[in-house]
Amino acid sequence: MNKAHVMNPTVNRPPQLHIIVAMTADHLIGADGDIPWQLPDDLQLFKQLTMGQALIMGRTTFESLGRPLPGRDNIVISSTLQATDGIDIYPTFGKGLAAARKLAKDIFFVGGAEIYRAALLLVDRLHISWVEGDFFGDTFFPEIDFTEWEEIERTPHQGFTYTAYLRKK
Repeated sequence: MNKAHVMNPTVNRPPQLHIIVAMTADHLIGADGDIPWQLPDDLQLFKQLTMGQALIMGRTTFESLGRPLPGRDNIVISSTLQATDGIDIYPTFGKGLAAARKLAKDIFFVGGAEIYRAALLLVDRLHISWVEGDFFGDTFFPEIDFTEWEEIERTPHQGFTYTAYLRKK
């Protein structure tokens, strides 16, 4: 490895795989196809982290957004969704991931629960906004074995704490 590469780890590095999620301590992520809280700072953080990158999401997550997210490649995993401007649709997780890898950008898995479950064994980084408070819902993030992860950043915000984790080697 040359010294320039060590000095700037983003130069010529392969795209990284990320999960980005907001959830409560009991792993709640959704209620009736929507997010059960209003946290504008978390939405801003999501935009900041994902801008210019590739997003992979399920049909329900896409429908809850109501539109493709601008400035990002939107990949939706669905066997039933009709063609929509601004998104690429793939019938399986594997085909969507293969297409995203060809973009040579970081890939962010943005939901829902089944997408997270499939991605959890593959990702390099977790970006979790730990939401404060009690909420009710019906969709949960899968269990995480945190012994496999190293916390690399923690930033408190109004109503949540953003925590980034890197998979241990």
